[in-house]
Amino acid sequence: MITIGITGSFGTGKSTVASLFAKSGAKVLDADKLTHKIMGTGEVTYRKILRLFGEGILKKDGSIDRRILGGIVFSDRKALNKLIKLIHPQVIKLLKGEIRRIKKENPCAIVAIDAPLLIEAGLLKEVDKLIVVKASRKEQFKRCAVRNGMTKIDIARRIASQMPLKSKVQLADYVIDNNGSLSRTKSQVRRIWREIWT
Repeated sequence: MITIGITGSFGTGKSTVASLFAKSGAKVLDADKLTHKIMGTGEVTYRKILRLFGEGILKKDGSIDRRILGGIVFSDRKALNKLIKLIHPQVIKLLKGEIRRIKKENPCAIVAIDAPLLIEAGLLKEVDKLIVVKASRKEQFKRCAVRNGMTKIDIARRIASQMPLKSKVQLADYVIDNNGSLSRTKSQVRRIWREIWT
C-alpha cells in the first residue's frame, strides 16, 4: 500500500486535487471531515471545546458554529494552539485507524490523506509521498472570498496561521501548480498518478 499526503495553504485548491486523485482510484481520507466528526454534538471533543470557548460559539441547534470559532482562534494564537492540541491527536488517531482498515481490505490500495495541516500535525512520517498544491496569493484570496464569503483580513489570518507555502514546497515530492485551468491541474495529477503506480 502507498500512502500519499496532499496539502497546501488556505485556498490553494488541495481538495480539488484530492478529488481528482479519488477519481483516479485513490482512497481519500479527508482530515476536515474527520474534524467535523469529532466536533459533532455530544462528542467528547465537542464538550472540551465548549469548556474552552463557551456556549457563545454554538448555533441555535447546539452545533458548533465553525465561523464564530474560526473568528476567535485565528485572531488569537494562544487560543488556536489550544484548539489544535485538542483536535489534532483525535484526528490523527482516526486517520491511522482508517489507514489500517483500508490496508486490511486492500493491501495494494493507494491512500491519499487530504489535510491542510498535514506537516504541522506531524503526519509527514505517515506518508510515502508528499504532494503540495500551490497557488498565488492573489488566487488564494480570490477563491476563499468566492467560496466562503470571507474578508481579506480573515483570509490573511488563516494563511498566516499555517506553515508558509514555500516551506511546504521545499518538503514536497511533487508540487502541483494550481494557478491555471482545471485541465492543467488534471494533467499534473495524471502524471503523478502514473509515476506513483510505476
